[in-house]
Amino acid sequence: MASVDLSSKHFSSLQGNSVAVRLLNTLIYIMDKILKMRIYAACLLFCFYCSHLLADPLVATPEPNKADVIDRFAQLALECVHKEYPNIVKHRMNSDADVKTPKQLYPAFYGCFDWHSSVHGHWLLTRIASQHPNSAHYQEIINSLSQSFTQANIEGELAYFNRENTGTSFERPYGLAWFLQLTTELREWDNPQAKKWLTILLPLENKIVANISDWLPKLTFPIRVGEHSQTAFAFGLMLDWSLTANNQAFNDLLKNNITRLYSDDRNCPLAYEPSGQDFLSPCIAEADLMRRVLSKTLYPNWLSEFLPTIPSNVDGTWLRVATVVDKSDGKLAHLDGLNLSRAWMLEGIASALNDQDPRKNAIMNAAKAHKQAGINSVVHDMHYMGSHWLGSFATYLETQRGLP
Repeated sequence: MASVDLSSKHFSSLQGNSVAVRLLNTLIYIMDKILKMRIYAACLLFCFYCSHLLADPLVATPEPNKADVIDRFAQLALECVHKEYPNIVKHRMNSDADVKTPKQLYPAFYGCFDWHSSVHGHWLLTRIASQHPNSAHYQEIINSLSQSFTQANIEGELAYFNRENTGTSFERPYGLAWFLQLTTELREWDNPQAKKWLTILLPLENKIVANISDWLPKLTFPIRVGEHSQTAFAFGLMLDWSLTANNQAFNDLLKNNITRLYSDDRNCPLAYEPSGQDFLSPCIAEADLMRRVLSKTLYPNWLSEFLPTIPSNVDGTWLRVATVVDKSDGKLAHLDGLNLSRAWMLEGIASALNDQDPRKNAIMNAAKAHKQAGINSVVHDMHYMGSHWLGSFATYLETQRGLP
C-alpha cells in the first residue's frame, strides 16, 4: 500500500484546492478513529487477559468412587420401580372395559414410566444385589424385588400377554430382551431367594420365549433403527440368555436368523449416525452382536468389511461423543443412553480382537470417552425423563454385563 505524504511542503501545495483539503481532513479523521479503535481493542484484550490471570482456579469436581456410583444407580431404580405416574402405556383397547391404570394392567412392571423401563429397572436392582451385596441399598433392594415378584403379580402379567388378539408384538423386541436379561441375572445369582423369584417368573419367561420364537422366522429384514425396535441389541441380550438358560434350541434359532439377516452386511454408514434421538447405534450394535456369533478367527475380517473406517492407531475421536441439550425432553435425552450403550458395545467389539489388532486401541479409547460422558450424565445431571431408565444402561456398562 502506498504511503501518504503529509509534509508541510506538500500540504501547502494543496491549500489552493479546497476539495483536496477536505479530502485530506477526512482521511486524517478516519485514520485517527482507526488508531483509537485499535488502542481500545488492545486495552480490552489486556483486561480480559489480566482478569483470567487473577481469577481463582477452577475447583475440579472429585470423581465419585465405584461404590458411590453403584449406590447412585440403585437409588435411581428404587425411586421409580413402584412409581406409577407419570406413565406411558402402550395398550390396545377393544371396549370401555379395557380402560385401566398401569398397575391394573401390569401388576409387577407398572413403574419407571413404561413397561420395559420397569423391567430393566428390576434387572438393575437384581444385578447390583447379586454383584454388590455390601451395597448400602441391599436390603431395600430385596424388599423392593419381593414386593414385585409375587405369584399374583406375575400371573397378572402373564394374563396380559395372553389377552385375546394381543399377538406377539407387545414390547417386542426391546422389553422382551430385557426381561430375559432379568431372568438371566436371577439364574446366575447364588441366592435362595433369587431361585424362588425365578420359579415365579418362569411361566412369563416361557411365554416370552414362545412369542419370540414365533416371530423370528417371519422377520424378513433386520430392524436398523437407534431406538426400541432395533433387533441387533435385543438379539444380543437374547443370545446371552440362551447360554445361561442352556436353551440350545432357542440359541440355534437365534444364530440361524442372525446369520441370515446380518452376515452379508458391508460398509455400514457410520457417518450417518447418530440420529437426533438414538440411544442405540445401529452399526456399533450390529458389530457387537456379530462377535457373539462369529468365531474369533472370522470376526476380525468381517469387522474390516463392515466398519472399514475404524482407524489403526490410538485415535479415539473417530466416533464422536453425543451431547444432550435439553434433558427434560425425553427423546433428546436418549443421546445420554447412546453414549453408554456405545461404550459397552465398543468394549464388546474390542474383546473379540486380539491384542495385536491395530484397531483395538482406537476402539477402546472411543469407548473410554463415551463411558466418561455417559456415566457423568447419570451421576451429576438427571431429569426423570432420563433417570427412569439411564441407570440400567449405566449399570450394564459399569458392571461389564455384556462382556464374555
